Amino acid sequence: MKANIGIAEAHGAEICKKLNVLLADEITLYSKTRNYHWNVTGPAFSVLHKFFEEQYDELESMIDEVAERVRMLGGVAAGSLTTVVANSRLSEAKDESGAMKMVLALLNDHEAIVRAIREDIDEVNDIHKDAGTADFLTGVMKAHEKMAWMLRAHL
Repeated sequence: MKANIGIAEAHGAEICKKLNVLLADEITLYSKTRNYHWNVTGPAFSVLHKFFEEQYDELESMIDEVAERVRMLGGVAAGSLTTVVANSRLSEAKDESGAMKMVLALLNDHEAIVRAIREDIDEVNDIHKDAGTADFLTGVMKAHEKMAWMLRAHL
């Protein structure tokens, strides 16, 4: 059954496309953060190993929330690996040598997501008239801003 929540079907489809790109970004960032958690070395190992774990746990929750938002709007959450790689605006983890390079790579990704979400909020609210998704995206953006701030504090 289609969602009858006051959003035109065409607008809902466009919003779901944006959310699925965000979902791909979140999954990519989760994977990168988890990879760095496993592979971080050096004097900051203990602190960063735990810190990266806290961050990927938060990202895991965001992934679920983004996918559920897509479903609420009547879309299909696109979470296959093929779809993630094709749609993510982020690159997969590289073999970063050095803990601080890992921190910087994650910081850059969080900030990229924040910038993209800022644009999406305006479009979702102004063009597609979906205040609920705009509010949802604002919360996701704020979470990424906080995670970026915490990463920046390590540099």
